[in-house]
Amino acid sequence: MRLLIVEDEGYMAKLLGRGFAEEGYATDIAESGSQALVTAASMEHDAAILDVMLPDVDGFELCARLRQSGWHVPVLMLTARDSVSDRVKGLDAGADDYLCKPFSFVELCARVRALTRRAGVGRDVAVRLQAGSLRLDPLSRRVWSGASEVYLSATEFTLLELLMHHQDQVLTRSRILDQVWGYRYPVTSNVVDQYVRYLRHKVGQDLIETVRGVGYRLRVTCP
Repeated sequence: MRLLIVEDEGYMAKLLGRGFAEEGYATDIAESGSQALVTAASMEHDAAILDVMLPDVDGFELCARLRQSGWHVPVLMLTARDSVSDRVKGLDAGADDYLCKPFSFVELCARVRALTRRAGVGRDVAVRLQAGSLRLDPLSRRVWSGASEVYLSATEFTLLELLMHHQDQVLTRSRILDQVWGYRYPVTSNVVDQYVRYLRHKVGQDLIETVRGVGYRLRVTCP
């Protein structure tokens, strides 16, 4: 799962990014509406958290622009403005939910989970990913190898989901770091290699191929 967090207050943005990362999400943080528009157009997201008070355009206008551009990702508005008229304005702009500050991070996580679950209602069962005998369900966050369920940590699941979305494609270490950890580690970090080892131990040594000097590939077809 990947979140777009639009928050111009640096400390709050870091707290949200760190908190959701610990919950197994990859995050992109934008500090302005204009930056958010660029990020939303260049990356795929499963949900977005928009602060209302932004330095260029407010969250209401940003949400409206995103919807006008055809962006259908679930949106939660986050703000200290708690009047009924503000909540109505946010929902009318295209938001799916509204949470007032101060808030509980546990509640915020629950609301994001609910948004992504609702977004998945009605999707074809083919949303489940499969690579040989390995199956992954993004909605329930469960993995099976044959008839046996495989138990993964949040980060292991996110890494495997990325690889299964790009079967037979080589993903560079820097791209994996960006998609899974969100730039929390330098490109020289060996955290990708460590987690690939963890995954190989759980899903099979031969499924994830090392492309020397480049990165990794989930191999599902014969060379």
